[in-house]
Amino acid sequence: MSKKEERDLSSLASALRKNMTKEEKHLWYDFFKKIPYTVNRQKQFGNYIVDFFCVDAKLVIELDGSQHFSDEGRNSDAKRDDYLTQLGFEVIRISNYDVNTNFEGVCLHILRRIEARK
Repeated sequence: MSKKEERDLSSLASALRKNMTKEEKHLWYDFFKKIPYTVNRQKQFGNYIVDFFCVDAKLVIELDGSQHFSDEGRNSDAKRDDYLTQLGFEVIRISNYDVNTNFEGVCLHILRRIEARK
């Protein structure tokens, strides 16, 4: 990746942090900010920006909107997940629908995965 591409991706990550979806905001402010683990949002790894990354557990948490359920979205996500897994990360994907309808269950699932990887 060229320096220009790195800067462009870094700028995009910054913009994404400032313009989170309502589901990202909900998870960030109502869960991640309250747990005793370090979680970063819109973290860059290679050519990818992940929604959330728990440093302590090397866990990537991706929130999936409707675009992730198309064939193209699934293929793109599979490539991203393979890349991140090769770096030693676990990737969990959570639908926006689940965040909106089962927030407590989502938080419990994430917390269990963090604690299992520590």
